[in-house]
Amino acid sequence: MTIRISDEATQWFVEEMDVESGDSIRFFARYGGSSPLHEGFSLGVIREQPDEVGVETVLDGVRYYIETRDLWYFDGHDLQVGVNADLGELQYDYVKSE
Repeated sequence: MTIRISDEATQWFVEEMDVESGDSIRFFARYGGSSPLHEGFSLGVIREQPDEVGVETVLDGVRYYIETRDLWYFDGHDLQVGVNADLGELQYDYVKSE
């Protein structure tokens, strides 16, 4: 599994969450909502120091990660994070891992 963050999403994190080098951004499964992978669950995002990293990518000194306990949510998919240009919000795409 991999995490891919677009340039637009990287900028979104800087502008909307005041992220800077040395920070960590966690993606996690949360109860409620809906996703293409699991009805009744959606993806959350928070700035938080890691506990047990399952997968990560580092861009401009910022760690983007998913903890081991949340890997079930991705069900064999990679996470691609972009920005919906019309809404100005993060957009998550799940691509089947090779």
